[in-house]
Amino acid sequence: MASSIAAYVSRGNEPGTRSLLFALWKRGSYVLLPRLLPDCDLDWASYEGPDSLVESPRGLLEPTEPPRGVGAVKAADVVLVPALAVDRRGHRLGQGGGSYDRALARVGPAILTIGVVYDDEFVPELPAEPHDRPVRAVVTPSGFHRLPAADS
Repeated sequence: MASSIAAYVSRGNEPGTRSLLFALWKRGSYVLLPRLLPDCDLDWASYEGPDSLVESPRGLLEPTEPPRGVGAVKAADVVLVPALAVDRRGHRLGQGGGSYDRALARVGPAILTIGVVYDDEFVPELPAEPHDRPVRAVVTPSGFHRLPAADS
């Protein structure tokens, strides 16, 4: 029922998000996608369909719409987060740049943050650093998993 979703364009072997982005956009949801800044922080811009994406110098598909600022993610009802793995406490293994940890630090506690991984990437435990921001749920091909530890 979310009307505003911050998401990402999947790449490589990540679970696919392009069909989901298109479906959300077609149903009238406001979809925000990240634009990677030189310091590895994330700016956000609206998704206006598949033709609104271009390849960035780093090889990522990013929206061509005007940037909304790093704080735009705070307005989302739901935030979909890429990960190489997520554990049962919501700790996620990312690409190592800290981009999503910074973005998640801006999101309030009532906003649902969801790690998107394959079933075998939803693991019992991962190492975590103090700056790591957990997600509150995980979605895999086999289903949605609310994380109890993330509710505290």
